[in-house]
Amino acid sequence: MTMKAADAFSPTYATARQKFLQACVAAGLTVETHPHPLKGSQGEDLAMDVAYDGSPDATRRLVISSACHGVEGHCGSGVQVFALQDAAWRAQARAAGVGVLYVHALNPHGFSFSRRVTHENVDLNRNFIDFTQPLPVNEGYTELHALLLPEAWPPTADDKAALANWIDKHGMLAYQAAVTAGQYQFDDGLFFGGKAATWSNRTFRQVLRAHGQQAERLGWIDLHTGLGPNGLGERIFAGRDDPIAYARANAWWGSAEAPVTSIYDGSSSATLLTGLNWNAVAEECPQAEATAIALEYGTLPMLDVMAALQADHWLHSHSDHATPDLADAIRVRMRDAFYTDTDTWKQRIVDQAREAMAQAVAGLSN
Repeated sequence: MTMKAADAFSPTYATARQKFLQACVAAGLTVETHPHPLKGSQGEDLAMDVAYDGSPDATRRLVISSACHGVEGHCGSGVQVFALQDAAWRAQARAAGVGVLYVHALNPHGFSFSRRVTHENVDLNRNFIDFTQPLPVNEGYTELHALLLPEAWPPTADDKAALANWIDKHGMLAYQAAVTAGQYQFDDGLFFGGKAATWSNRTFRQVLRAHGQQAERLGWIDLHTGLGPNGLGERIFAGRDDPIAYARANAWWGSAEAPVTSIYDGSSSATLLTGLNWNAVAEECPQAEATAIALEYGTLPMLDVMAALQADHWLHSHSDHATPDLADAIRVRMRDAFYTDTDTWKQRIVDQAREAMAQAVAGLSN
């Protein structure tokens, strides 16, 4: 019997990992564990865990990944755990000759500590760039950095007014673009892309080399939260600005009412970003025809999500100034910004993920 959707989700990384490992054992799958060098918030072991379900000779493969942005793993892990115990879904993929690769917790440290970033304070989905070349300069973020991370928290009335004035002057879209596009100058700042490849970057590439180089056709669903209306899963094209690949993604996952969106034409709730993780697929599996989306589920309004991120980064830099109550409140706010802990939300997440996974299998097998 397929489990209830709500039972697949977990309140902590440690519980999520336990459920994932147990689901793999129940499904008869071998787990490949890539240990993280640090311990988690509860002293637990951290790892990027990988399980493959399908023929070792399958040339059509689907990757389902969670927790690129650590705290978003509450959602992504739930989808993976549910899928592993969904007999109908597993039978559909096997019948189509599609091997399914589950990558659990791309960023286990962030998942455990209720942070979006890695232990290096890096936004993993801005970290996949060529670090031998000059790093991009985000001039908009340079103007905003001090406004986003003031000395005191909560921000003073003057701090709030200064930030509101910047938004009034430049507009909300310019604000979102400046803050979220990725920046490489402020290592304590928001959406920091890093100065080198992170542990998660290097490890994910290792996984792709081991499991993706056999693929002639490769699909990928990368599970995210934090943008858009609560519970709605936006399908965002994940790939280079290639009209053919975008058309293929739209044929798989789009509809007339809800086409696959793109950061390249402004249709997505996300703005144009740098250092995205789909670069790893293009670079590590160049032989494969890759078709990918980020499945982005909404939680809270964007400004509320942004405020949670600001508070989290302030706490990381000023932990000695925060009372225990303030620190706890900031952590709770972060989790709420990326995970709606209700049965209704979880059911919507699973229903949309099951549809997207079935569509991917159909696309890969055509």
